Amino acid sequence: MNTKEYKNPIPTVDAIIQRRSEILLIRRKKGPFKNMLALPGGFVNDNETVEDAIIREVSEETTLEIKLLDILGVYSDPNRDPRKHIMTTVFIGEINGDNTIKAVAADDASEIVWIDLASVEKYGFGFDHKKIINDYKKWKLGRGTFWSSKN
Repeated sequence: MNTKEYKNPIPTVDAIIQRRSEILLIRRKKGPFKNMLALPGGFVNDNETVEDAIIREVSEETTLEIKLLDILGVYSDPNRDPRKHIMTTVFIGEINGDNTIKAVAADDASEIVWIDLASVEKYGFGFDHKKIINDYKKWKLGRGTFWSSKN
């Protein structure tokens, strides 16, 4: 019997949700990056697809129901999360139904923050979320996919 222990990255998901010129962010309730801005998202549960995971996570953190539009990319830099090697699949989504539905902070989020996409550089973010948001800005211009080391 092979007793080799595997040390695999842990899968997570994140979402970019844009309404008009703003994107939805949460203020993190817990560490790492407590009180910092981040994209809504979290860990993929056992027996759950990444698509189901991001819909669940957005609902848990913001009370919003979303529809997935595309995948921005996969971010797997081993240093993107101080806890351990955690990789994320980033989805682009939109709010189901009426765009005026108010998001409510819940679960791991202490606050919902909408920021203008053009003002991203003014803010500090947890994890590699500023890079992800800047990649989204490039995606809006020419589509394509992105990953941790793509320039």
